[in-house]
Amino acid sequence: MTVFRLGTRGSALATTQSGHVVQALRAQGVECELTIVRTYGDVSRESLASLGGTGVFVAALREALLAGECDLAVHSLKDLPTAEAEGLLLAAVPPRVDPSDALCAAGGARLADLPQGARVGTGSPRRAAQLRDRRPDLDIRDLRGNVDTRLDRVLGPEADLDAVVLARAGLERLGRLDVVTEVLDLLPAPGQGALAVEIRAEDADTPLGRAVRALDHLPSRWAVTAERALLSRLEAGCSAPVGALATVVDDGLALTGVMGTDHGLVTRSDATPDATDATGLGSRLADDLLAASR
Repeated sequence: MTVFRLGTRGSALATTQSGHVVQALRAQGVECELTIVRTYGDVSRESLASLGGTGVFVAALREALLAGECDLAVHSLKDLPTAEAEGLLLAAVPPRVDPSDALCAAGGARLADLPQGARVGTGSPRRAAQLRDRRPDLDIRDLRGNVDTRLDRVLGPEADLDAVVLARAGLERLGRLDVVTEVLDLLPAPGQGALAVEIRAEDADTPLGRAVRALDHLPSRWAVTAERALLSRLEAGCSAPVGALATVVDDGLALTGVMGTDHGLVTRSDATPDATDATGLGSRLADDLLAASR
């Protein structure tokens, strides 16, 4: 039996997520083994903004895939740049899990319970903008590292933060929902909670390509397509922090987006009765956000 190589980052979260894809492919009779690819974003301690954003985690995996060092790659979809990668195919978006952000605070505190000037860690400008909108008094600190490293900043013996904000999806996949003190009502990053499985475009009609495409969950793909279309349109017109969440309603989609501006947050919503218009919905809502921010 052919054993395919699945490229993944080496963190516990990345290997756990990739392991779910391995299990799903094995259920179809396709055998895979994990191939660890180290990315610059994993070893650098610089802020994500200074590194060029979350795409820094994706580049090395894509290079390994194109070079034939692995046969497929699994990413957190929120890390995936919106521009298409030449020679690669986003073959599957498996069923998405809860895309919410989660507060993990000392003493079981909720956001409203945190003391004046509380130190809250996050590496996300999107989260920081929405947290400041709710609690302007918070001292937002930049945060890097894997999940355990981040949690140690609050729960460890040398804790120096009052709380951190993490993606609930990652904590769920790691079996660490016990550390969540509140699920926040922030709008998530486009694609948060979803995985992306990429293959080489030339492999689309091979047994591997067909098996990967069978993992695609259409409602999840529609939702993240709308969110990423909004992000793509805004990336061309601003560098502001952006959040978005789309939900499937019958055969249609509802989408809400938020954008940080110099004057605060701008939030808009729209919907379409036809979920196949996901890209159009995202682009239209982005235009609404830009118009409202002027």
